[in-house]
Amino acid sequence: MQPMPDYSISVTEQLKALTESGSLQIDSAQMDVAKRLDRVLAVLKQKQPAAKSSALGWLFAARKKTSEISKGLYIHGSVGRGKTMLMDMFFAMAPCKRKRRAHFHEFMADVHNRIAAHRLSFKNGETKQADPIPPVAADLYGQAELLCFDEFSVTDIADAMILSRLFSELFAQGCVLVATSNVEPDNLYKDGLNRGLFLPFVDLLKTYVDVVTLDSPTDYRMEKLNSQPVYLSPINERTDMAMDAAWAQALHGRKAQPTEIPRKGRTIHVPLAVDRMARFSFADLCEAPLGAADFLAISDRFDMVFIDHIPLLGPEKRNQTKRFIILVDTFYDHAIRLFVSAAAMPEDLLLERRGTEGFEFDRTTSRLFEMRSAEYLAQTHAKRAAE
Repeated sequence: MQPMPDYSISVTEQLKALTESGSLQIDSAQMDVAKRLDRVLAVLKQKQPAAKSSALGWLFAARKKTSEISKGLYIHGSVGRGKTMLMDMFFAMAPCKRKRRAHFHEFMADVHNRIAAHRLSFKNGETKQADPIPPVAADLYGQAELLCFDEFSVTDIADAMILSRLFSELFAQGCVLVATSNVEPDNLYKDGLNRGLFLPFVDLLKTYVDVVTLDSPTDYRMEKLNSQPVYLSPINERTDMAMDAAWAQALHGRKAQPTEIPRKGRTIHVPLAVDRMARFSFADLCEAPLGAADFLAISDRFDMVFIDHIPLLGPEKRNQTKRFIILVDTFYDHAIRLFVSAAAMPEDLLLERRGTEGFEFDRTTSRLFEMRSAEYLAQTHAKRAAE
């Protein structure tokens, strides 16, 4: 009997196995990206010490590599082309014991928390290091020599202003970055405030990653779409009644009450909640001064969320639109079961597609469609069953 081939040794082999089994269509663009990811795997394998005979030996091995550039990969292209699937394959195979896969907004929320904690330590006299960036970068690298970001995007000026310094430190220590994005590096933070101060990060990024476009002709997310009655449009008495009926069915006789989620000296108000279900209006979430960290807190607390009355998003609602993009990204990454009523279908919500928000909202549209698919709903069921 012939032994089974080991498809875990490379992204290319696993992709071939999936196409040969009929699970995926043959896609030459995806295969090209898989080969590039395999090159990064080879780099990571070379970086790993052969044996940790002593802590000192491991330290010298690590220092020997920091002067070398170990290039990662930046994969950009339209939504639904398989970028996340390929990166997930790569991440599972990466030989590093210290590795981290995160949504970019989640990672940056963690960075800002670490910076705030360091500044407090300095204020209290617990450290003499006034600049928080070097120690924060050292801590991050101590936890992950490989960083994988899904849907890399920069929309927040606070993130934009620290990225160059933070990643200068991380790359200098030997950190390898693999990221997916809807935009090429030169279009990151496009039209952003004080963008000139952000541009050194773009140059730094292109030094430490190879950039590749994934131009698959097929949007695989749309092919998987199997609509469920969880996105109701337009907003009228009928859809309000349908939302109320779905909420009542989810409650199953239980009584929902307002609650609060504590957040660093303040609270996030939840108008209605019971167990791990919550109901908000669009105004509650996107017209209030909430950000990525707040949406993460909601995702940690609940696994089913109802959102009423998502309006058309015109230029006068730019801040609300940014929050909505981050909200959908966060809920998608945490497999939140989402019920919404909206003024229009996802592709028609944004009235003007321009600049960074136009790129970002293409992803939001795709994710809102996928969050209605049978496959996504199955993920949410599996998440609840595991809790």
